[in-house]
Amino acid sequence: MKARSRFCALMALMLGSSAVQAQISDNVVKIGVLSDMSAGQSDSTGPGSVVAARMAVEDFGGKVLDQPIEVVSADHQNKPDVGSNIVRQWLERQQVDVVADVPTSSVALAVQTLTRERDRIFLNSSAGSSDLSGPACSPTAIHWTYDTYSLANGTAGPLVSQGADTWYFITADYAFGHALERDTSQAVTRNGGKVSGTVRHPMGMADFSSPLLQAQASQAKVIALADPVGDTATAAKQAGEFGIQVQGQKLVGLLIDVVDLRAIGLPIAQGMLLTTSFYWDRDDETRAFAKRFFDRHKRMPTQFQAGVYSSIMHYLKAVQAAGTDEAKAVVAKMREMPVNDFFARNGRLREDGRMVHDMYLMQVKSPAESKGEWDLLKLVQTIPGERAFRPLDAGGCPLVAKDRKD
Repeated sequence: MKARSRFCALMALMLGSSAVQAQISDNVVKIGVLSDMSAGQSDSTGPGSVVAARMAVEDFGGKVLDQPIEVVSADHQNKPDVGSNIVRQWLERQQVDVVADVPTSSVALAVQTLTRERDRIFLNSSAGSSDLSGPACSPTAIHWTYDTYSLANGTAGPLVSQGADTWYFITADYAFGHALERDTSQAVTRNGGKVSGTVRHPMGMADFSSPLLQAQASQAKVIALADPVGDTATAAKQAGEFGIQVQGQKLVGLLIDVVDLRAIGLPIAQGMLLTTSFYWDRDDETRAFAKRFFDRHKRMPTQFQAGVYSSIMHYLKAVQAAGTDEAKAVVAKMREMPVNDFFARNGRLREDGRMVHDMYLMQVKSPAESKGEWDLLKLVQTIPGERAFRPLDAGGCPLVAKDRKD
């Protein structure tokens, strides 16, 4: 009788284990990091995002529900058709379960459509268009790190209140630039300012002399760069050569990070205000992560790379808790669980896909204030998540119930 009981218990254990393993598709959890590996955003995302993804997998233990975790990566070249072809092959032939990173909003919008159609998860860390959690929202897409609304809201409001109330935009002519210009223009006018004009340019432009001269001639108090990170660095360096800030106009990089600031240099960038979701020297936890990342990559992490790590770690915790890698079950678990790590405190995931967390208004240090090549920013203000991000009912996401307003 005892032998039979032991046999039954053993069979139950084996069946239970098989049931759990059967919930992991193809007996592996595969993460695809799609990024800009070779062009203007590669220093801020790219290979460093792959490093961050691998760190998250290693820190999790390399397995989830006793099944291995793999990371694959590819270069989308900032082209929606290239990115779509890669992701289509990943989903259809390589059984990739989740796509991560994806700078360039036009690429991200295409990837979001594919992952929605094929019921796979998209962990967007680097694309910024607020439309990704607005009209284009998806039940399996997560907008993790920042968006154009939070950048606009964090930077424009304080500047307009300080008297910088006329703005001229130099805008990258694609989805991200359009969204950033739109959201910032709305923030400027909402706070009592005025938009004097806009000039648009192709992404990756090397010579900004013409748009800078047009912006300078507008006599607007603020020249706002509604650009991806690489273009912002190029434009800011050339603005320094034109002496734009010396002559009294403020130059605002609406999306800029430590890699760009290091390239621009503090003599040009000093005093600039910017909004970010992460800075490596904010506290002991960010410094600890940054040191480990630097040991591998020889650069401090950007907000995008930190977001890749944080989003993948939260995803893996949700797979473990859900007992499956099925997309909708995992996303549901991700929404249940608060985000508490070096990246975010008490972050929460809304039904529109937006992960709500604090943002930080920072100011670029002067050369005299800086104590090292990566000591670039100082905190001006912490912006609570509920104020930093667009209200849930204001984004036009069709997944949001009409009576929800939080």
